[in-house]
Amino acid sequence: MSETKKPAALSRREFLKAGAAASAAAGLGGAARFVPKVYGRARTAKKMIVLGLDGLDPVLTRRWMDEGRLPAFSRLLAQGGDFRPLGTSLPPQTPVAWSNFITGMDPGGHAIFDFIHRDPKDYFPVFSSTETTGASKTVRIGKTVIPLSSGHVRSLRRGKTFWQVLEDAGVPSTVFKMPTNYPPAETKQRTLAGMNTPDVKGSYGIFNYYTNTPPTLIQEAGGGGRVHDVYVVGNRVEAELPGPTNSFRTDAPETTIPFQVFLDPENAVAKVRIQGREFVLKEREWSGWVRVRFDLIPTQSVHGMCLFYLKEVRPRFKLYVSPVHIDPAKPALPLSTPESYARELEKRFGPYFTKGLPADTSALENGVLDEAEFLELDNMVYQESLAMLEYELGRFDEGLLFFYFSNADQRQHMFWRLTDPGHPAYREDLARHFGGVIERTYGEMDRALGLALGRAGKDTVVLVLSDHGFASFRRGFNLNTWLLQNGYHRLLRPWKQAESQLFDNTDWTKSRAYGVGLNSLYVNEAGRERDGIVKPGPDKDNLVREIAGKLEALTDPKTGERPILKAFVSRDVYHGANVGQAPDIVLGFNRGYRISWQSPLGGFPREVLEDNTQKWSGDHMSAPDVLPGIAFANREFTAEAPVLQDLTASVLGVFGVEKPREMTGTNVLG
Repeated sequence: MSETKKPAALSRREFLKAGAAASAAAGLGGAARFVPKVYGRARTAKKMIVLGLDGLDPVLTRRWMDEGRLPAFSRLLAQGGDFRPLGTSLPPQTPVAWSNFITGMDPGGHAIFDFIHRDPKDYFPVFSSTETTGASKTVRIGKTVIPLSSGHVRSLRRGKTFWQVLEDAGVPSTVFKMPTNYPPAETKQRTLAGMNTPDVKGSYGIFNYYTNTPPTLIQEAGGGGRVHDVYVVGNRVEAELPGPTNSFRTDAPETTIPFQVFLDPENAVAKVRIQGREFVLKEREWSGWVRVRFDLIPTQSVHGMCLFYLKEVRPRFKLYVSPVHIDPAKPALPLSTPESYARELEKRFGPYFTKGLPADTSALENGVLDEAEFLELDNMVYQESLAMLEYELGRFDEGLLFFYFSNADQRQHMFWRLTDPGHPAYREDLARHFGGVIERTYGEMDRALGLALGRAGKDTVVLVLSDHGFASFRRGFNLNTWLLQNGYHRLLRPWKQAESQLFDNTDWTKSRAYGVGLNSLYVNEAGRERDGIVKPGPDKDNLVREIAGKLEALTDPKTGERPILKAFVSRDVYHGANVGQAPDIVLGFNRGYRISWQSPLGGFPREVLEDNTQKWSGDHMSAPDVLPGIAFANREFTAEAPVLQDLTASVLGVFGVEKPREMTGTNVLG
């Protein structure tokens, strides 16, 4: 069995060192163990429902309301409600924006500045939101490592969550899949982890594809897929399902589970046998959840679950297996507060999606799943979420209910190309079949709102928000290439520019700036970075202003447009105790532009600007004023231009709770 990879692709084994640590923590029973505070509370008569509909754009929402396609949104306004574009975060990335809402602070307060940060000690990209460590004390017996303490997963977001503030005031809350709330913040409130929740390997989702015609994969930062080249011998396929790293072994091998697939010699049907269980699939049929167990040592196992999809039996064998999700019945990593909440939902609904972003965009990007198959999988996510929303609404009698849907965000990322004939990846044949996906998805979000409105009493406050809007992503900007061409970065071997990744070819003794992440630029500052050469103070300030000015003046020779509307100097725009951790410049892109695919992780393609030919075709990395989110309520807003932090203060205001001093927003609900 072998893996086929794009030769120049990022080595996930190197980049996901944090992920490997997460796997180690899973193997060590490393779920964070919280000791909740105990609060007395009186029953509150106040009720508030907040729907988080990721990525809904105000222009599209208004258009389809005017066309009568969003009846629940229209009904909300007809009942005396209000609608405003919602000021998003800088940058308008999902982990940043939802952290603004969670804490009522901008990134200078909560310290989440990008999807990816960097470690100044080695310039290596690291995930911004979580840090995972293995056991601090171990003992070795031969090749076996026995932990004497558990591993630990901790959130890197700073600040108190609004549901913790409500808890202090005696207001009960249910917070369902809030993005970036992994691991779940310490609380006795009922919460289920959302985006950033990993699979059992500690990654953001790695699918497995078994075939005798292996393709080359484009890898994603933090996730992606693995192709296994298998053989059909006597109508039988032998394969292995990879699992977490076995941190109980000194060589830390990857765990695997063998399985077999038996092909019907005449019909498009196959039987899968794994860990003593068998199930039959027809071609183009999903299995439903299959529970698996990865054994580490006789007394320790990691439990997971995955979906099998039989794409093709013959003439070519093609089997997709989803990322292995954490099993909520036996979670190896923290999923909820209290810990029993995840298991309660499993008893009510059976196995359910636990990975933070369950839509497998990488499988669609790589052609492992086609558009229809991707939508079939994501519809499972939507239907499950709708059923769980109905369940929570059915028992909601006081306090706050927050409920999150990811579908609109993920589908706009992948299907925008089929609504934009000017996009490099536009295909007329696919547009005829899938050009209406985004509109239909907004309709599905409207259905969720209709369900909430139907269960809300006349005194229940209903708030709907999205974290940002959406636009076409036609052209990619290679920040590190631009820095190289403008003399701010130097390579050790310039003739190997296109092969460089993770800054493995950088001459840090002569490099003054570098880009990591989706919107972030850092100065190579002396005393901060390992090999910093730019003196802090006037030298650094002048360099930052110089680079910002040149970036804003850049023009795309192909379109005549400015790719970067504003290069924000972080010290000018952020507030709070953690401004010193911010990138020095935050890029605010124009419509149609975003960071390229290679630049965020230290790559140096030849061209500064390039067409985006990938299926990931819609995005939101713009300057904040370009792509606001939405704010709907069944109350009037008292501000013409509310921002995310204002809604945090408004949630507290509904219950008469004073906001903490560090929260910067204002109550804007009348």
